[in-house]
Amino acid sequence: MKKSPKAYMLTILVAFALQFCFAQNPMVQTNYTADPAPMVYNGKMYLYTSHDEDNSTWFVMNNWKLYTTEDMVNWTDHGAVGGYKLFDWAIGDAWAIQVVQRNGKFYLYAPVKSKDKSRSAIGVAVADSPYGPFYDALNKPLVSVSDGDIDPTVFIDDDGQAYLYWGNPDCYYAKLNENMISINGDAVHVPMVETSFGKRDGNVRRPTRYEEGPWLYKRNSLYYLIWAGGPIPEHIGYSTGKSATGPWQYAGTLMPKEGKSFTNHPGIADYKGKTYFFYHNGALPGGGGFNRSVCVQEASFNNDGTLKQMKMEPGIAKGLQYLNPYQKVEAETIAWSENVKATQNKEVGVFITAMANGAYTKVKDVDFRDGASLFTARVGTTHNTGITMEIHLDSIDGKLLANPKIPLTGGDDRWALVSASVPKIPGVHDLYFVFRGENKPGVILYFDYWSFSK
Repeated sequence: MKKSPKAYMLTILVAFALQFCFAQNPMVQTNYTADPAPMVYNGKMYLYTSHDEDNSTWFVMNNWKLYTTEDMVNWTDHGAVGGYKLFDWAIGDAWAIQVVQRNGKFYLYAPVKSKDKSRSAIGVAVADSPYGPFYDALNKPLVSVSDGDIDPTVFIDDDGQAYLYWGNPDCYYAKLNENMISINGDAVHVPMVETSFGKRDGNVRRPTRYEEGPWLYKRNSLYYLIWAGGPIPEHIGYSTGKSATGPWQYAGTLMPKEGKSFTNHPGIADYKGKTYFFYHNGALPGGGGFNRSVCVQEASFNNDGTLKQMKMEPGIAKGLQYLNPYQKVEAETIAWSENVKATQNKEVGVFITAMANGAYTKVKDVDFRDGASLFTARVGTTHNTGITMEIHLDSIDGKLLANPKIPLTGGDDRWALVSASVPKIPGVHDLYFVFRGENKPGVILYFDYWSFSK
């Protein structure tokens, strides 16, 4: 039966609403994040990001954050893994980094502003764990060749040779020695030619579409150099080649300019049989070019190996696996949230704070199996009455499982355990933690972790 125009439009609106009902992008809502750098290690996706400070009107970025996931929908915040103060020779600008693993060590490549020349230089820090702590490996810059030494990306090829790419407005590369903290030979300037990076009209200093943010990736025998392209606002373009050093052939636009941020930054990684593309936009409340947010979605390929063009999408609706509630789950493990901030201290590490009555977090695909009977959480508040946490099933106003009162603890360095009986919950569900505190100014409550038991 042929639909009327009105019915057809209703169908479209319903589909649109459902799409955003299950949205996961931006994938971090508890802080502004930018410049995503994914790394897969031991069956887990690690995502390092830069961090835009709240209410910034410039690139005010002091540290780098780490988020992890095993299911690509619930992301755990591990807080700051370092900042520009890692490097005694730096005075600021903790901009886009990348972390790679080699021989049991983790190497963090960072562009920071150097005290010596008051311009960006690339340093390298090392750690024994992907979570840090990271330490300056050289006590001096690894790379300092131009005024545009930013946005480093590192790629280790199948033969073991590691490559470092970086640069704005020009692109450079260098071979890294096996120790990953020294350069083999000199930095090489990548020719900025139309055949490699496309043509930009009317700009002598930037004759091609290449702007910044290179990311080197390999699939089968084809190499991809993905980059943020101009003119501003930036899009994502890419080039392909038969080796990690080119020559590069311009392959077109991967993601057009959109998303309330005049910059963008690509990252791409293969994980559990899928390929995921990371980028940033300004989609969160208060977001924009200096308050950005990291997003992720699946990438796909044409038969000739080229990447299929994509637009910014709501994100990943279905996780790769279920979450186990019968273990300690950090409160900062979140699929979606509103009016919630993540922070950290020396007492408990990372935790979340509810900033308004009705603030909530969502956790996807929680597998209760044959049911649970008790909920436990570590919480705190500075209010002496009227603070509660509602645990709902499958929607923010779904079935109420429990409504424990939050006891006065006096600060985020003081915590209490609360428990509540819950009706039997079989199967797989989304969980919503809704925080209530009518007419309470400031932070409603602090939330560290939760678990269920039988």
